[in-house]
Amino acid sequence: MTKEQKAHVIQDAVEHIQRSTGIYVLSFSGLTVEKADELRGEFFKIGVDYKVTKNTLLKRAFEQVGGYDDIYPYLVGQSGVVYSYDDPIEPARVLKKFLKDNENMLTVKVCMIDSEVFDGTRLNDLAMLPTREELIAGIIGCIAAPASGIVGAINGVITGIVNVIDAIEKQQQDQAA
Repeated sequence: MTKEQKAHVIQDAVEHIQRSTGIYVLSFSGLTVEKADELRGEFFKIGVDYKVTKNTLLKRAFEQVGGYDDIYPYLVGQSGVVYSYDDPIEPARVLKKFLKDNENMLTVKVCMIDSEVFDGTRLNDLAMLPTREELIAGIIGCIAAPASGIVGAINGVITGIVNVIDAIEKQQQDQAA
């Protein structure tokens, strides 16, 4: 690989790192070509990139971006990198499912979610986190709950007033008769 090619690979990795909200570094030593293509297809469906990059070039890219010192010890052996741009947790779900169906084909070395580094053994914990949409729905539900309670209370008061007025009217009719 020429210096220009290496510089291009490093620059490409820097761009991916800067755009990413989630980064997963994988060891793929047991992965067959067929299964690698299957995994790439799953990643493509959710809009994430999967790249195989030499560790030395990947380390240089992380150094250029800065703030990734905790990830360096994991850059040994073969490394494939998953870059997630929108939902940083979705690749964890894909990897969990893939590992369940294809044991011992790859391992997750390290995960980095919004500048927090997690050992690859925490993949299951990450995969169980709610999606962004689920979190938003929960927040909206929490905000809407007090409002619906107020509406219910107002309706209860109005219903009570209407019942009192009806009772008074019925009582007056009974007295007039």
